[in-house]
Amino acid sequence: MDEVFVEGQFLGIPPSDADADIVILPLAFELTTSYGTGTAEGPLACIEASGQVELYDPLLSTDLPAGFTIRTEPAWEGAAGNLMGQLDELVDHAKPWFSGDHFPLFLGGEHGILPPIVQAARHHPLVNGDLSRLSIVQIDAHADLRESLDGEPFSHACAASRSLDLGVGTLLQAGIRACSRQEVALINSDERITTFFAKDTQHPHTGAASWNKWLESLNNLSGPVHLTLDIDGLDGSLVPATGTPVPGGLSFWQVIETIEAVFAAPNATVISADVNEIVAQEDTPLTQFTAACLATKAVACHILSRQEGRWTASKGEPQEGIKSTFFRDWSKASPSSN
Repeated sequence: MDEVFVEGQFLGIPPSDADADIVILPLAFELTTSYGTGTAEGPLACIEASGQVELYDPLLSTDLPAGFTIRTEPAWEGAAGNLMGQLDELVDHAKPWFSGDHFPLFLGGEHGILPPIVQAARHHPLVNGDLSRLSIVQIDAHADLRESLDGEPFSHACAASRSLDLGVGTLLQAGIRACSRQEVALINSDERITTFFAKDTQHPHTGAASWNKWLESLNNLSGPVHLTLDIDGLDGSLVPATGTPVPGGLSFWQVIETIEAVFAAPNATVISADVNEIVAQEDTPLTQFTAACLATKAVACHILSRQEGRWTASKGEPQEGIKSTFFRDWSKASPSSN
C-alpha cells in the first residue's frame, strides 16, 4: 500500500505527533545577496521538489523515513528590521534543535545563515560551549572567507570567516574556484583552514589523486561536525538558478560521495547540516530538485549512522526562553553592520 503523500512536507512524509528524530527547517533568509536573488523562496521550492525524490536510498534496507520521525517545520521569516536582529532571531530559531536528541537540517536561504547556525550549535552537548571542538565541512564555489563585501562583514560572502571568528576549530572546504586574493592569503596562513580547490580536484589528469586526499581528510575528522552545502559548489550546469552559479564545479556524484564520507567518518558525529543558496528555477525544477536530492542523502546518511550505532542521542539542557542578543552586541563593534 502506498504511503500517504502530504504537500508542503519534506519528501511528502506526513506529519507525526511523535518526537522528531530529524527536523527540516526552511529558512527564508535573504538580506545580503550580491548577484542573483530568490533564495528566500528557495527552501519551500526545495521542499516541493522533494516530493519527487525517491524514498529508497541504497544505503538503507527500507524506504525513508525508515522507522524514524521526520518533521518539517514552517518556514522561518525574520521579523527584525535589520540584519543583526534577524541573525539573532535565527539563533533563537535554531537553538532548540541542538539539544542533542534531534538532527536539524536547515534549508536556505543565502549562506549568511551559517554563522547563526554555528552560534546555536554552541549549545549542543558534544560542543558544550566550546566551538573549537566543532568542524565545518563546506561545499562551495566560493571560499566565503572575505572580511567584508560591500562594507558588510556579515554578508553571505563572509559566512566562513565569521564562523571562524566565533571559534570554530576546523574548516574543510571543497569545490572552491572563486575567491579573492585576501581569501587565498587567509587560507595559506590560518592552520584551521584546509581548502581543496576545484582546479585540482576536477583536473582531467590529476584530479583523482586530489579528490582521494579530500576523502581522506573527511575520514580523519573527529568530534562534532556541521556540514554546509552551498549548492553553487556543484557545477553551474546542475544548479543554474542559484544566486552565483560558477562553471567548473563538482559533479553531483562527488557531492554525494562527500556527504556519505562525512557521515561515515569513524571518529566524527555530524550534529547538523544545511543546504543553502537554493533558488527556484522556473523553466525546469532542476536546481531545487538537485538541492532536494542532496538534502535527502544527508537524511539517509544520518539514519544509517543511527542504525549502525554511530549516532546516539545526547540530551542536553533545554535552550528556549533566553533571547539571543549576540549579533546585535557584536555589531556595536562593527558599525557597518546594520
